[in-house]
Amino acid sequence: MAWKITPLLCLLVCVAAVGAARPGTQLLNVCMNARYHKEKPGPEDKLHGQCSPWKKNACCFVNTSIEAHKDISSLYRFDWDHCGKMEPACKRHFIQDTCLYECSPNLGPWIREVNQSWRKERILNVPLCKEDCQSWWEDCRTSYTCKSNWHRGWDWTSGYNQCPVKAACHRFDFYFPTPAALCNEIWSHSYKASNYSRGSGRCIQMWFDPILDNPNEEVARFYAEKSGAFPMSWLFTSGGLSIGTSALATLLPINIQG
Repeated sequence: MAWKITPLLCLLVCVAAVGAARPGTQLLNVCMNARYHKEKPGPEDKLHGQCSPWKKNACCFVNTSIEAHKDISSLYRFDWDHCGKMEPACKRHFIQDTCLYECSPNLGPWIREVNQSWRKERILNVPLCKEDCQSWWEDCRTSYTCKSNWHRGWDWTSGYNQCPVKAACHRFDFYFPTPAALCNEIWSHSYKASNYSRGSGRCIQMWFDPILDNPNEEVARFYAEKSGAFPMSWLFTSGGLSIGTSALATLLPINIQG
């Protein structure tokens, strides 16, 4: 029996093959494989401060949320005040950024494998809502830093990050002239400045009101479906295609020739 392959059939078969080859196609309600993340998300009723929005379902432990609020915390020994005192309004965004990274179970569509000593996975190009990028930049533009990429290139000889030799301290808006530059560059493209607004269901909010439902669940679901991680799931079982050739012929424009 020979099948005449059509683009739609090819798409279904190819997507199924790619999904099977991946180590994990589970993109919803998951935690990263990183230093302080839980294996699976779950309730954490006593999450601290800016991390509290994730208390109903979190990838972080209570102690992680407490450390996220400290200067040069035990998490990463990172000094926000490496070019003088960071403005409190600016620091609040970095605390929220840390809470999102450590606590959110809704970053699955943007998790990528890495080979680093302190983590096996990272996030890449998470679409951050334009209001979040704008307010982050507005509140930080008058604080000072000496680098545009905070992931690498620091002097760690003192046990915490210091500016490398010949790296001059300037205002944030020198190293990050636009909100998009800040969001995209500061953590090696962990984030990508989105043109979508909060409430659109198309961008991740860095923070949300803890008394409200988590809006990022809808966003993660949209991008997981868009990525093809769940393509026409009604056609498949865990063992592969479960639909017969005669039924398939009624669904797809293929020619089955005996």
